[in-house]
Amino acid sequence: MRFFKKSLSKYSTISTSRKISQAVPDIRIYEVGPRDGLQNESKFVPTPIKVELIHKLSEAGIKDIECASFVSPKWVKQMSDGSEVMKTIKRVPGVNYPVLIPNLKGYETAKQCNIEEIAIFPAGSEGFSQKNLNCSVEEGLKRFKLVADQAIKDGMRVRGYVSCVVGCPYDGPINPKGIAKITEELFTMGCYEVSLGDTIGVGTAGSVKKLMNEVIKVTTPDKIALHFHDTYGQGLSNLLAGLEFGIKTVDSSVSGLGGCPYARGASGNLATEDLVYFLYGLGVNTNIDLVKLIEAGRYISNFLAKPTESKVNRAIGDRFKNHKDIIKIASCTL
Repeated sequence: MRFFKKSLSKYSTISTSRKISQAVPDIRIYEVGPRDGLQNESKFVPTPIKVELIHKLSEAGIKDIECASFVSPKWVKQMSDGSEVMKTIKRVPGVNYPVLIPNLKGYETAKQCNIEEIAIFPAGSEGFSQKNLNCSVEEGLKRFKLVADQAIKDGMRVRGYVSCVVGCPYDGPINPKGIAKITEELFTMGCYEVSLGDTIGVGTAGSVKKLMNEVIKVTTPDKIALHFHDTYGQGLSNLLAGLEFGIKTVDSSVSGLGGCPYARGASGNLATEDLVYFLYGLGVNTNIDLVKLIEAGRYISNFLAKPTESKVNRAIGDRFKNHKDIIKIASCTL
């Protein structure tokens, strides 16, 4: 309770959006929709649709778009066209197009696609590591070190993920000290940033605070990203808890798409539209056009023939043509 009182009092004493923007660090949004958002969809999304989604996201102003995964098509068919996607997209200067890499074989394939950044993804629990990677956490880290070593040698940037950082569908609650240890190992491998993923969305502001208290013992907040699934509707409150520690990067997925083949019951990621609206409300200029972002969310949702999971997308729809009008609503500007 004291934590929430501290958070609320901090923002209640700020009377203008300018002061809020000074209190909250600039936030980098790392879009995972084309990869994490689509990987669990049963309806196959053809390459042209994926490519157009990526183009729409970059047109909306997003600078980091995770586009593909080079895992075995046997396990994740939705990602079987990763090479075609990466070879087809029209790259915009200043936009980063990272890909997910499971092993050296996947890396060698991805390297033929003009990539500049990869992401590796050890698990934070033994149960999930066995289901997702078919190995122990320790063995997974050894495999990913081989990938990171080669990628860095080739001049690539390497980002790390840790999954199931607060709860696991097989092992239950996770000790944050273990997550801090894995995080430290990823930085030792040469990762420039580590994203902490609440894969099944069971986290709360309290568990995020406990996690961050351990993780910041091994690194600084500006090198950590937060990746929340919104299964229990806690994504934005968890983010607010992270902002209290100085987190500057947040993963999200357009239209709230997402899920994991090996985490039954986990719903989609924190919706990018909801995240952008939330940040505008805090006076943080993301330089993202929310109207165009909403259009991107509706585009992929219409193809999938399913309603958007973004509450902001559902509430706003096509009522606005200028994103500045939405900012006025979010920030209560007269």
